[in-house]
Amino acid sequence: MKKTFVLLIIAVVLPMLLVGCGEDNHDGPTEIFVVTSFWLCDDVVGPFADAIQTFKAETGHTVDHRWTNAVNEEWKMEVINRFNSGNIPDVVFFFTGADADDLVREGHFVPISEIRAEFPGFASNMRDSLLPVSPADGRQYAVPVNGFWQGLFVNTRVLESAGVAIPGADYTWEQFLMDSQRILDAGYTPIAVSLYEIPHYWFEFAVINHSGMANHLTLPRTAGDFAATAWAAGLGDIKYLFNRGFLPENTLTATDYETGMMMINSEAAFMIDGSWKMSWFENRAENIEDFAVTFVPARTGRAASDIIGGLSMGYYITRSAWNDPARRQASVEFVTAMTTNEVVTSFGVLAVTALEIGIDPPEGANAFIYSALEMTRNTTGVVAAVQDMLSTQARRTLFEYIPDIVTGAITPEDAINRSLGLN
Repeated sequence: MKKTFVLLIIAVVLPMLLVGCGEDNHDGPTEIFVVTSFWLCDDVVGPFADAIQTFKAETGHTVDHRWTNAVNEEWKMEVINRFNSGNIPDVVFFFTGADADDLVREGHFVPISEIRAEFPGFASNMRDSLLPVSPADGRQYAVPVNGFWQGLFVNTRVLESAGVAIPGADYTWEQFLMDSQRILDAGYTPIAVSLYEIPHYWFEFAVINHSGMANHLTLPRTAGDFAATAWAAGLGDIKYLFNRGFLPENTLTATDYETGMMMINSEAAFMIDGSWKMSWFENRAENIEDFAVTFVPARTGRAASDIIGGLSMGYYITRSAWNDPARRQASVEFVTAMTTNEVVTSFGVLAVTALEIGIDPPEGANAFIYSALEMTRNTTGVVAAVQDMLSTQARRTLFEYIPDIVTGAITPEDAINRSLGLN
C-alpha cells in the first residue's frame, strides 16, 4: 500500500517538476493584457491586426488589447497612470526614451538580459547594438519594430559635375569640408538648409559630432560642462560652414521649401533631413535617379554610420506579467510573434529596424530607395534627437538664436545658457 502511494506521488509530482524547468512550461491558453499605440481601425496598422489574429489562432491565447488613435502627451499619461493605479498591462508598446524613465526606475519592466536568461532565443533576430538603451539605467528593455532616420540627402548630378564622389559610411568632416569647397568652386551651393526655419537637423549632427553617441542625450546643466561644451562646439561648426559660404546666400531668410527646391533644381549638393523626406523628393524630382541618401559626415565624437534616428518605441514585458509563470510565457510568445522578420518588414521598407537581416527593397524599387536601404543596413548605432528632451519654449528659443550665432550677434555659450534657462 505504501509502495503504491509513493509511486503515485512520483507519477504526479515528477512531470510537474520536469515541466517547470523548461521554456515550454505553460503551453495552455492564457489571456494577456496588452496596451499599444496601434489603432486597429487604421489601415496603416493592418499588418499588426493580421499579426495579432495569427498569434491568437496559433497559440490559443486571448489578448485584451487596448489601443489609441492618437500618440500624444495625453496617451503617454494614460499609459503611465495605468501603472500608478495598479491596472498594469502584461505587455506595453511604449516609448524607449525619457518618457519611460520613471517606469524603468520603479522596476515595472523586465530587462531583455533577464528574459534571455530563461528564454535564450528572445529577440535573437535583432542586432543587440541597435536595441534601445534606457536613459534611466543604461539597460535594454524594449524590442523595437521600426522607426525613422535622419541622413544626408545628396544630388548626385551636382556631385558628378563638381568631381565629388558620393559619401560613404566612413565619410569624415575633413573630407566634407574639402568636398564642399570643390562644390562651391564649381558654382553650386554645397548645403541646402534654412537656418531661419529648419536648423534642427544640422544642430543634432553638429552636436553629436562632439558629444558622441553615449553622451548625446545628456543636457547641459552648467556652463562649461561636457554637454555644454559639445553643444557650443557643434553650433560653432554651423557658424564655420556659414562663414565659408557653404550655405545658401539667403539661409537666414529662406524657407525650408525654398532650400529643398535648390536640391530638386540641382543648385545644391547636400541636405540633412529625415526618412519622411523620401516621398517629398519622389513627388518633385523629374529624375529621382539623380538623388541618393547616405551618412552625415563625422568627426571626433562618432562614426558616420552612427545616426540620429527613432527606434523610439518598442515592446516591454512588465514585471507584473513576469511574476506569473503563465502570463510570462504568453507575453514572451506575444512579443516574439509581433517582432518576427515578416511582421517588422510588413510595416515599411524605409524605416530603421534592428533586424539582423535588414529589409529587402520592394519590387521595382529605384536607386534612391536602394541608397536609403543601404544606409539603414550599414547603420552601426541609432540615438534619439536630444532636442526632443527640451521643453517647447527652450527648443524654440535655441533655434531662433542660430541665425544670430552664425552672424556673431551672440555666442553659442550665451544662446545655450539663455535657452536652457527656459527648460
